[in-house]
Amino acid sequence: MTSTVTSQHAFDSAVALTPDGDGNFSGRTTPEYGNMVGPFGGITAATMLRAVQQHPQCLGDPISLTVNYAGPIAEGPFTIAAQPVRTNRTTQHWTLSMSQDGTVTTTATAVFGTRRQTWTSTEAAAPAAAAPHTIEPDTLPEFISWVGNYEMRFIEGGITELDGGAAQPSSTTTLWVRDQPARPLDYPALAALSDVFFPRVMLRLGRVVPAGTVTLTVYFHAAADRLATQSDQPLLATARSQHFGNGFFDQAAELWGHDGALLATSHQLVYFKA
Repeated sequence: MTSTVTSQHAFDSAVALTPDGDGNFSGRTTPEYGNMVGPFGGITAATMLRAVQQHPQCLGDPISLTVNYAGPIAEGPFTIAAQPVRTNRTTQHWTLSMSQDGTVTTTATAVFGTRRQTWTSTEAAAPAAAAPHTIEPDTLPEFISWVGNYEMRFIEGGITELDGGAAQPSSTTTLWVRDQPARPLDYPALAALSDVFFPRVMLRLGRVVPAGTVTLTVYFHAAADRLATQSDQPLLATARSQHFGNGFFDQAAELWGHDGALLATSHQLVYFKA
């Protein structure tokens, strides 16, 4: 008789939380999702969302999440406080904060809701893209740990375009992306995937500059059954900026399912020095 040992996916280890009672949770950073300074912002967003999902008063599924990165997160343990502030007939509103050693590093608000069948229309259009299996995965920088957890197949605006130091006329990046190794999609993973784009200012300037997300908002358009349909297939993700200046730029992103369904959109404001 043989036994099979299944190891936990690195993503699930990174967002794992232990309930401490009264809406408080404890967790810790993992080196697999490290960024140049602190953890990857997407994994922080996913962890905040997971805290609401694990709260005993949670109702429904995520509708939106806004994460404000107030300060650096150090390697090691952290605590999250999740508080439901109001529950209506179809929506539930939450406030959250992450702290280390008594200092707040991150704040967030989340809206969960009960979805129902209604008239549906998508005005946005998915970018044209060849099938993911026809595009070779990119070789990504090894010094940034978190990128090793994603399979990225760039269609335009790839990170390799930074190597030559040539400025680009457009800030748009489009790619097929999924967790690596492949993992069935859920809401925390979708939140993290909305932040997989390297800073738009680097693409425009053709070089690496200091930059970091200040605030990120994700809107979840897909119901749970749509995520189940997506499973572990690649998502088509695209992002662009509208304006750079005075030390900040914005980014708007869309994440599309393999069947052409719009799963999520996101917006963020990023600090930069250049």
